[in-house]
Amino acid sequence: MSRERSAGRGAAEARTGGRSAPRSLHNDRTRIAQLAARLIVEHGITDWSLAKRKAARSLMLPEGAALPSNDDLVQALTEHHALFGGEQHAASLRCQRQEALAWMHRLAPWQPLLVGGVAAGWASAHSDVRLELVADDPKAVEISLASEGIVYAALAAGAGDDRPGAQLRIELPHAAIRLSILTPQQRRNRPRRDDEPRLTTGEVSALLAAD
Repeated sequence: MSRERSAGRGAAEARTGGRSAPRSLHNDRTRIAQLAARLIVEHGITDWSLAKRKAARSLMLPEGAALPSNDDLVQALTEHHALFGGEQHAASLRCQRQEALAWMHRLAPWQPLLVGGVAAGWASAHSDVRLELVADDPKAVEISLASEGIVYAALAAGAGDDRPGAQLRIELPHAAIRLSILTPQQRRNRPRRDDEPRLTTGEVSALLAAD
């Protein structure tokens, strides 16, 4: 190796504490994800972007440091619950799934699916119960909720979520229900990921019975 190349490598390693740059970036993203997961679970932060930024600042990483992806954060949440959740997390998750099942029965005409953290198991006690519905016109769901006296909020597109379709949120004393209302075509075209469960009413019932 030439003297110039050796010197260049030494300078790069000095900037990253002796680690290679890719490994350093990966380690930093992992640390951010782990701390962000703790903030989400312990402090009820629901804005994941905010949790990542707060974690990066707490770790005194430079402004503009590469942040973990949402998939990284899901993995960190899963690991956090496995290590620290115990019976408390199991009980919280069961209550959320019971609440989901009750609303799935209530919203049966719109073919509800349970999605997100409550379906996958990584939800914290502060996570929304997310249901995906199908309707030719989202207003039909709103009219049905209003006729039953259910108070809801319509969320702007992209309000902390990249899911397609209209978004409604129902705030309850012990939970929050978030509805994504897709057209039949949107549901057909929605990409299905192997690691993202979308549970039917029967599957949620079976999950609770197995518990």
